Parts: sequence; C-alpha cells; structure tokens
Amino acid sequence: MNNLRKIIFTFAAILALYGCANMGQPDGGWFDETPPHVVTCIPADQSTGVNAQKITIYFDEYIKLDNPSEKVVVSPPQLETPEIKGAGNRIIVELSDSLKPNTTYTIDFSDAISDNNESNPLGNYTYSFSTGQEIDTLQVAGYVLEAENLEPIKGILVGLYANLADSAFTTEPMLRVSRTDSRGRFNIKGVAPGEYRIYALQDADNNYQFSQQSEKLAFSHDIIIPSSKPDVRQDTIWRDSLHIDDITRVGYTHFLPDDIVLRAFTEIQTSRFLLKQERSIPEQMTFFFTYGNPQLPEIHGVNFDETDALLLETNALQDTLTYWLRDTTLVNRDTLNITYSYLYTDTLGALQSKTDTLEILSKIPYAKRLKDQEKEREKWEKEQEKAKKRGKSYLEEMPPKPLDVSVLMPQDMYPDAYVNFNFATPIAIADTSKIRLSARNDTIWEPRPFLLEDRPTYMGIPNCQAIRSYRLSHASEDGLWEMNTEYRLELDSAAFVDIYGHASLATGKIMRVKADNDYTTITFNVITTDTIPYVGQLLDKSEKVIRQAVAFDGVLRFEYVKPGQYYLRLCADANGNGQWDTGRYDDDLQAEMVYYYPELIECKAKWPLQLSWNPTSVFLARQKPTAITKQKPDKEKKIKNQNAERARKLGIIYVPNNRY
Repeated sequence: MNNLRKIIFTFAAILALYGCANMGQPDGGWFDETPPHVVTCIPADQSTGVNAQKITIYFDEYIKLDNPSEKVVVSPPQLETPEIKGAGNRIIVELSDSLKPNTTYTIDFSDAISDNNESNPLGNYTYSFSTGQEIDTLQVAGYVLEAENLEPIKGILVGLYANLADSAFTTEPMLRVSRTDSRGRFNIKGVAPGEYRIYALQDADNNYQFSQQSEKLAFSHDIIIPSSKPDVRQDTIWRDSLHIDDITRVGYTHFLPDDIVLRAFTEIQTSRFLLKQERSIPEQMTFFFTYGNPQLPEIHGVNFDETDALLLETNALQDTLTYWLRDTTLVNRDTLNITYSYLYTDTLGALQSKTDTLEILSKIPYAKRLKDQEKEREKWEKEQEKAKKRGKSYLEEMPPKPLDVSVLMPQDMYPDAYVNFNFATPIAIADTSKIRLSARNDTIWEPRPFLLEDRPTYMGIPNCQAIRSYRLSHASEDGLWEMNTEYRLELDSAAFVDIYGHASLATGKIMRVKADNDYTTITFNVITTDTIPYVGQLLDKSEKVIRQAVAFDGVLRFEYVKPGQYYLRLCADANGNGQWDTGRYDDDLQAEMVYYYPELIECKAKWPLQLSWNPTSVFLARQKPTAITKQKPDKEKKIKNQNAERARKLGIIYVPNNRY
C-alpha cells in the first residue's frame, strides 16, 4: 500500500512538472548572448614582417559591421581611403596606400562589430601588424573639448607627430591617429617609444594636416613621452543585468599618459573677400564679407547720386554691412548700379584694394509692390464700406502704415536692467516728450525721470551705430530701478519716427521690480594665482546667461539673483575685453581658458551664498555638469541579457551557461 502511494505521488509530481515545463517553455529556445569571437586573421594579428595590403579577419559566426567609414580608424593615416567591408563571417580590409617600412599598423574597430542575429557587441577590438621585425604597443589617451564651453567633441581627429617643430602640423600628415568617441575620449594605439607633439583637427580636406583656417584645431606644447607600467584594477563580474556575481582584482598594463586634455577652437577668419550681396527688401542693400575690417568700403552710385542717399549700419564684427536707402525714389527703383571698393586678401595673404561694378536687384519688384498695395487698399475700402452701411465709424482716408515698435520690458524687471526698443527700420526721431515713465504710489501714478539713449557706436567706427535700437533706464543716482515698485511706461503716437516717415502708435506697458527680499546674492572667492581679470556667467539649465559679473581681486559677485538653480562658467579674460576670445595657431595663441563650477548652485531668497572655488581643482574634462552638457555619451552596446529577463518572467533561476 505504501509503495502504491509512493508511485501515485511520483507520477503526479512528474505530471505537474511536465505541465509547468510546457507552460513556461520559451518559444524558439534561449537567446544567443555570446559575442562573436575572432577565429583567425590573415595575416595573423600582431604579425611582423608583413607586406600584404589585404587583411581578412574571420569570426565564429556571421557578423555586422556598423558604419566603418566613421568608426574604424587605420593608423598611420591613409591618404587613399581604405576599403573596409563585412561579408558573412569575415571582415576584409584593403589598404590603398603603400606600406611604410618598419612601421606598426593598427586598425581600431571601436564598437563597430557585433553578431548578425542578436547584435551582441564584440567590444573595442583592434587588429595590428608590423612591416618590420618589432611591433609597437604603447598607447596615448585623453580628451578633446570645445575651448569655449568644455563640450566633449565627438569624431574629431587626434594625431601624434615625431617631428616636434611647430611647422609639422601645417606641412606634413600626422604620424599616428585616432578619433574621439561621444565622450570626447581618444586612444592612439601602436605608438613607438619616443617624443611626440599632439594635435586635434576637424580635417575638412582629409589630408591629415592643418591646411584650412576654417578647420577646428587644438594644439599643445607639452612633449608626449609614452610609457607603461603594471597596474591593478577592479573588475565586476555580473551574473545578469541586475546581480553581481563577484568583484575581482585584475592585473593589466597601464599606458601613460592617459589624461591629456586638448581644447579645440576655430580661428577667426582673416582671409577677407566678399561672399555675396543682396537686396532682400527694397529699402536696403546688404554686403556679406568673410571678415570685418575697420577700413570701410567706398560705394559710388552709377545710375544714382549716392551723396546723402545712404545710411550705413554694421554689425559688431564689421563683416555685414547694410546700406539703408534714405530716398524713396531709390527704394522704388528695381535696379541699382554701383561701384564698390573694398579690401580683400590676395593669394599671398596680403590685403589689397579691389573695385567691383555691381548690379543690385530688388527681390521684390516695384510693380509687385504696387499690386500688393492696391490689394490692401481694395480690402480696406471694402471694410470701410461695410462699416458705413452698418452705421459704424469709418475713415475717409486709408491711414499710413505705422512703425512697429518692439518693447523688450519683462514683467519682472531686474533693478539694474534696461528697457530695450528695437525697430525694423532706422529711426530719424526719438521724441522723449512723448514718452512717460511713472511709478505707482498706492493708487497714484507718479512721474519718474528716465534716460533714453541709442546704442553706442561699434568699436568707435563712425556711422556704425545700432541705428535701429534704443534703451531706456531709470535716471536715478545709481541708475537702478526702485525696489518693490510697479512702473508704467507710456508712448504717445509718433514717439518714434523712422527715416521713411512711419510713426509709432500709442502704446503702454507695465512692469514690476521685486523687493530686495525677493533676491539673493552669490559671491565666489576665486582661488587663483593669476592676476588677469575673470568674467563669470551665471547660467540656467539651458546654459543661457542669466547674470554676468567681473571678478575683482578674486571676488566674483552676482547681485539681484532670483531664487532658483544655476550653474557657473568662468572665463579667464586675458586681454581684458570682457568676452571669450578664440586662439590662433600661427601666433601661438591658445583660446582663453574656460572653467565650470562642477556643482549645481541652488539659491533661496534672502539667503546670500558665499562659496570658495579653485577653478583648477577638478580635472578639466570632468568640470562641466552633466545636466548642461549637450554632447551626451552614446549608449554602450551591451549584451541584452534577454535570457535573464525571460527566466525572471518564468520564475526560473538564471545562471549563464547553466540556465536551470
């Protein structure tokens, strides 16, 4: 009887297990989580005495090769683009350049290789060989950052020169190269013992040397001496994507240096020539140059008299010059013929005078403008006729087109800010008698004095005013708006009139300056041995500049800061012009240094912050907070652990290679 019970119980257990197995069996079996492995290479990896220009790498399964033109880097650099392709279970590389004697070649595949079915990545795989009897194995690593904002630069070329002369970067190709990843990280492999100079280059013409002024570059005077040492690191062994199996200490070869930082910049374009000219609206002619010059061009009319007919406006860089036509008869003329004399850079790099005879055509012909005006008049007359029939107010004459005024006046005004006026056309009259500023005192609006001024000339150049903008400030002794006060700004009709007689309409705006207790103050004690001034910029989460201040005697003070979260950028203003300046290679001039306070700054009202900071205390490549870094690291290709996820859903304990 007992034996019968045991048999029945065993049979039931088998049925239960069989049922569970059927219910939980994964369709199609377990996923392949093994990355492809190299089976053999022809020539063999790490071979010496190689003279073959075709390399074939075989794998134990079918593979995919992702974007080899960008991800695969051959070093020394190849002036003729090598052919790199994946086919079934192999990769074929054909080098077009002749092989150099006694040279180590490396082919760095980065993360371009994965298996064909599950996309399991092989990882950072590098193949190497030597045409001599020895193979070089040293490595040099570091980061390339934008000099202006410390953004990591992805995909820029980084190269070594054994020729230590400054001229090598502009006269011969790089010796050994690599490209940066999404973190701005580079690793140059297959380096021989010796001394090197290092450069970064956005190589527009693929000649592996700095040959165009528009190419972004970075350079360093440090002499790079590659070396290696035995070292130990901790390796984490994962059971699956959630569980650590073990942490072990593993010996490895540590290659140095591995912390180089290159700050890349683009030079100011100094080769001057006329890019284009256009007349996008009838009232103006605009000329675009590659580079500005204080000596302004001379313009003479061929089919009109230019005397007192033109009003010049230029931007701060003086590379965009706009000539406004004062006379409406010229505005209505479709074609203007001129002679234009200006400075340009000749083939030897020297500035020379040049005169062009140009025909400037209006993009909007006069006939079309008349037709559009007639349509507007017909539409207006119909509207007035309808109003008349309905007994509503109407006009006998069509009013002139008003002057649009853009009043930049935030509702919450900083105590030291300006009210800005911007216009589409140059202003001839700014009548302060038709502008009123008042402040609320209980229920009464009391008049307040103000100062209205046009913008100062750019760099002191005559006739180069910002002729389409004005700014208004409180005329108090300290120039500040009164705290905890509401202001009203009113413009009467024709407060502003442009050079064509268009007058502004009556308008009004209200703003408020908060109380002193609604702000806070941030003070940084900048710890540095430099005697140069520093410009500090308080940034929001989109890296927009909220407040700016100059450090005096190492003290950087931001006043009237609204409560919130901020970041800090600091520029070493070596030339004292109050802004960041780029570098120039021929003059051995680096871009001005920029630093980021590495932590988030949180401000509360009525709680002044006082912080001390040494800008060099944190490694430059790790200073910029991740929250405002726009160049995010690419997601690493990882084995998906699909089996672990499937086992979790089935309630099965998953151990790799032993799934039950």
